[in-house]
Amino acid sequence: MDNILHRLEQCYQLAEQHFNRTFERPQVSLALRGQKAGVAYLQRNLLRFNAQLYRENHEHFLLQTVPHEVAHLLAHALYGDRIRPHGTEWQRLMTDLFGLPALRCHDYQIAPRRSTQYLYQCGCPVGIPFTPQRHALVRRGRRYLCRRCGDMLHFTGQQRRTS
Repeated sequence: MDNILHRLEQCYQLAEQHFNRTFERPQVSLALRGQKAGVAYLQRNLLRFNAQLYRENHEHFLLQTVPHEVAHLLAHALYGDRIRPHGTEWQRLMTDLFGLPALRCHDYQIAPRRSTQYLYQCGCPVGIPFTPQRHALVRRGRRYLCRRCGDMLHFTGQQRRTS
């Protein structure tokens, strides 16, 4: 975390020199999970980073991901709410201020997510897998019809894990 905070401070000092103004430092968390390397919460002045991806891609993460998220907060502070997340204002901060490519997404290797599929059946010979979210909606009373045969889909009681 110390390296992330140090890199964050470098980015902010560079921005303060360039724009001749101060910027409030954000809260930083390493609690992000999943496929995203980082997320900037503009209204909360909060940056969340993925600790696993940081450990696995340490150097590039500090070089590219931290400035990427800082640029979101800086763009918001400088230009307000009505800009696009990876629009020209953000892109200019990345290229002109930080001297980095304005890459929208990372290309870090991510382990395939394990998930559960819930199997549903209708009048068709092949079952239909539901995500946990959709299955939860069914348990709360939502009903789904098959797009092929028009019959009501019913949970078979079977589930399978994917990796």
